[in-house]
Amino acid sequence: METQVVIIGGGITGVGLARDLALRGVSSLLVEAKDLCAGASGANHGLLHSGARYVRSDPAAAVECRDEGALIKTLASHCVEDTGGLFVAVEGDDESHIADFPGLCARCGIEAREISVADARSLEPVLSERLIAAFQVPDAAVDPFHLAFDNLSEALQLGANAMLHTRVTGFDCDGRHIHRVRLRNELTGEETAVAAAQVVNAAGAWAREVAALARIRLEMSYSKGSLLITDQRLARRVINRLRPASDADILVPGGTVSIVGTTSIQLDRLDRIVPTIEESEAILQAAAVMVPALATTRYIRSYAGVRPLVASSPGDGRSLSRGFALIDHSADGIDNFLSIVGGKLTTYRLMAEKAADLVCHRLGVEAPGLTRTKPLSSFAANQWTQAGLSPRRWMQAGDPEDLLLCECEMVPASAVEAVIAGIRQQGGSVGLNSIGRRSRIGKGSCQGAFCGVRLCAYLCDRGERTGRQGLEDLRSFLTARWRGMRPILWDTALLQEELQEALHCGYFGLELSDRQL
Repeated sequence: METQVVIIGGGITGVGLARDLALRGVSSLLVEAKDLCAGASGANHGLLHSGARYVRSDPAAAVECRDEGALIKTLASHCVEDTGGLFVAVEGDDESHIADFPGLCARCGIEAREISVADARSLEPVLSERLIAAFQVPDAAVDPFHLAFDNLSEALQLGANAMLHTRVTGFDCDGRHIHRVRLRNELTGEETAVAAAQVVNAAGAWAREVAALARIRLEMSYSKGSLLITDQRLARRVINRLRPASDADILVPGGTVSIVGTTSIQLDRLDRIVPTIEESEAILQAAAVMVPALATTRYIRSYAGVRPLVASSPGDGRSLSRGFALIDHSADGIDNFLSIVGGKLTTYRLMAEKAADLVCHRLGVEAPGLTRTKPLSSFAANQWTQAGLSPRRWMQAGDPEDLLLCECEMVPASAVEAVIAGIRQQGGSVGLNSIGRRSRIGKGSCQGAFCGVRLCAYLCDRGERTGRQGLEDLRSFLTARWRGMRPILWDTALLQEELQEALHCGYFGLELSDRQL
């Protein structure tokens, strides 16, 4: 196999780079060890930053977020809900920080309009009665899955290639050049190699491990963040706590639900990225000060991701920059290898553009980047990630023959067929987890208790799975759901878990081992 560029990592930066290069006429192969958005790109709160959160701690990142957020709103509007945002302070918050906030925003060119407490509570009645200040900012909510899938779909349409569930196992070097990238399919064990003129390490939190395959030391810091998902949408806008960045100070609307968090816990290893009971309790206690309803709301899931931060100086996860670094490894002895690390979902386009600029300079390609002006194409197969979309589309279609596979999120068989077509186009493997990643299957209040069985049976009927394969696939799917349910087992969520255990352990014998948890 040959290609001009191998991109390692199927997160938002990797797929954004594949699209950028394809628009310049450069061929690329994207390889991902797991599935698309399996890392931080699929485990964030979906906040499209205005930049206001970083005006004190990281003004450069604030300006990047300001500019890139505005571009995404314009160029990928079908992935964005332009909610607007509020920064609010409650009694006891640092009044000097409150007083400095509008000036810091103005210095970064970010609109922050002060409104009265009464107006803020009129806009968002869930806000605390202890509010003492409020500012409107241009935050928004973005669907990270839809955004990533459309980037890759457009890249593939333009001639790029992708290999999912494919791990990089090593590099064959010839002097100062990577001659071939060695790959192994994680599902079949098949090994292959691809020759490339340039190699880009966009592996996110795993970028250090990829660089190590080339005997390069990459300094990074890992900060785990956990979040909780409510069973209903509590606010129309993004709500931020007006204080220096801390835990549990953001509430983000996501279609029909809300996402609250996050935490920042330093990690030394990447083998167990799961939310904990302690984090859930801490999030609830702190966030309820800003939005009291969070103390009594039903939660349907928790999840965790890792921020891959550039560790250029010592510090904890909150103090390290949210900017990104483009690292040319010529100084490390390899002339056709670079790493792109750090950054945020909001700045993915800029990160991809800068990486593509360097790659094209090395290749002698003079075609300009187009992602700053060209709208992102929308693909029907990728639309089913949006919370609340499926019920509207299913009811509008009104087809009684369209089998409903997920009652909580009203995902019909026709949607699953579209998703399967998209998976095949992306070079992925069809299964419960891959379908769940690309749709709302398993994301409702039952967390896969009923739709998991229906989808498994549907795949068996289609010949995608045999009986034994289907049970193993169902076990894997429910294990992933259980990891997110475990830290929130109280009240209604506990009742739901008891039902799920009775159904799947008692009826199907799908007990989970400690190793799987």
